[in-house]
Amino acid sequence: MIEYIITVLLIAAIYAIFSLGLNLEWGFTGLINFGHVAFMAIGAYTTVLLNLKGVPLLPAVIAGMALAGLCGGLLGIPTLKLRADYLAIVTIGFAEILRFFLLNEGWLTRGPMGLHGYSRPFEDMIQGDYNFFLLLLVLIVLAVCYLMLEKLIKSPWGRVLKSIREDEDVPASLGKNVFSYKNQSLMLGSAIAGLAGSFLAFYLQYINPRNFMPMETFYAWIAVVLGGSGNNKGTILGAFILFSFFSGTRFAQGYIPLSSTQIGALRIMFIGLLLIVVMMFKPEGLLGKKEELTLMG
Repeated sequence: MIEYIITVLLIAAIYAIFSLGLNLEWGFTGLINFGHVAFMAIGAYTTVLLNLKGVPLLPAVIAGMALAGLCGGLLGIPTLKLRADYLAIVTIGFAEILRFFLLNEGWLTRGPMGLHGYSRPFEDMIQGDYNFFLLLLVLIVLAVCYLMLEKLIKSPWGRVLKSIREDEDVPASLGKNVFSYKNQSLMLGSAIAGLAGSFLAFYLQYINPRNFMPMETFYAWIAVVLGGSGNNKGTILGAFILFSFFSGTRFAQGYIPLSSTQIGALRIMFIGLLLIVVMMFKPEGLLGKKEELTLMG
């Protein structure tokens, strides 16, 4: 049971990092990104492919973050000057194009066979349960990401992002380069997603394109909405609640006369109902602030 709890916490912590990147883009800047999982995939595959070529893990992870951030910036160039709808459409399209690229370019990614046999941080030095060590490492990185984002959001840069979210004409009238700030937010959020992708690869020990389906993006959206958009603590709480629920309900099959497929559908339905209830009675999310919600509207 202890090992199972460690695994649940590890997955939740990885997705909390992933969700923090989305919260920066949507919660603080107002950018609708429906393809966030693409940047997680870029981080994971870059880290793994470089490591398999002999590159040490730290430079490989940094390269994965850098490439994810660069792709986010390049994607933002043709879309961020348009209405928010275009960014949503382009990002989900990019995520699917990338997934099919990973699936079909077997010479690089081994396609549906996936990649394995790569290193993990300090693997040779750890005696006992490696997942416990990885959980501690991910929690430290999650804390660093949280503190860094909190510091950035309270800085003048973060205040400009919030003003863009509220009404981008106001910072533009004050001489701020709105497009540049939006792109910086998208790049940083994408780089954070790339970091989460590296840790997901370390946890799974094997990656293939099926690990990066569109639904992964919407898990991050659920975490952000549930915990409170524009609130980093809320996003982390939302991720832990979501994945604790998903993991806990796996035991339900022994008590409910339904097939595994039906149980899976029931879990998704329950999450949808939970979100509806939260939106009805606490639309700002569990830790969100009503003032933030009003400004975003």
